[in-house]
Amino acid sequence: MKLEDFLVYSSYMKKRAIKLFSHVFVLSTLALFSCSKTGELIPVVPPATPIDTVAKPTPPPVKDTLPSQTNGITVQDVNSGGANITNYLLYIPDGYNENQDKWPIVISLHGVGEIGSDINVVRNTGLPKVVKGKPFIMVAPQCRSNWWNADALEVFYKAIMAKYRIDPSRVYLTGLSMGGMLTWSWAEAHPEHFAAIIPIAGNGDVKQVSKIKNTPVWAFHSANDGTVSVNGSRDMVNALKAIGGNVKYTEYPDGGHDSWTRAYATPELYTWLLQQHK
Repeated sequence: MKLEDFLVYSSYMKKRAIKLFSHVFVLSTLALFSCSKTGELIPVVPPATPIDTVAKPTPPPVKDTLPSQTNGITVQDVNSGGANITNYLLYIPDGYNENQDKWPIVISLHGVGEIGSDINVVRNTGLPKVVKGKPFIMVAPQCRSNWWNADALEVFYKAIMAKYRIDPSRVYLTGLSMGGMLTWSWAEAHPEHFAAIIPIAGNGDVKQVSKIKNTPVWAFHSANDGTVSVNGSRDMVNALKAIGGNVKYTEYPDGGHDSWTRAYATPELYTWLLQQHK
């Protein structure tokens, strides 16, 4: 090969090498960049942490649970549409959080001696005092004025029924003294609410007993009650018996006005109560 031919050939090969290198560089660069919608080149940077593309399982729904309490009783606030009832005692039985079934409930109404703002007096009287270990929910509202307000009780009832897992066919009502009177009158006004009632040391309207003819009743009173005459319970019981009502009656020969301590200490009372359904 002549010298001039060799020089021409060398120049040609050099240009081919430069062109090939340029193509490789461009392809490598394009592999690291992608185009945006605006046409600008955006570097493709691998994520520092790989993206988890596997769908995560949906967490199970949160159960309707209530915090465990040492004695099973807590104080709860409630809006009853006024100042008559603003709070109540709540007893939740063992197993409520684990068992998602609906539960029976007892609404307990106190007497005149527990009116006010100190709910501890409600805790230490009647059913709240002995409810621990019982297999039902208990709510015991506190009356803050001079007498139970029927409208406030209705609002309270609806709030409770909506808040807890309650079996509507096993709602029970009890009360002592003033609460015993309201047990009679509330049941007469709304017999559809209650599967059974336990009025203690109270009285009611004998003219309205036909409304609770089909409501199981177990009434208690002391013969020597000097605060609320025993005739109040006797008259209601006799009126129910006269129309074929489902009524039981326990009258203690002594004990004065406090017939509720013995009544709520009667084991058969709870066996009977929990057998009642609407």
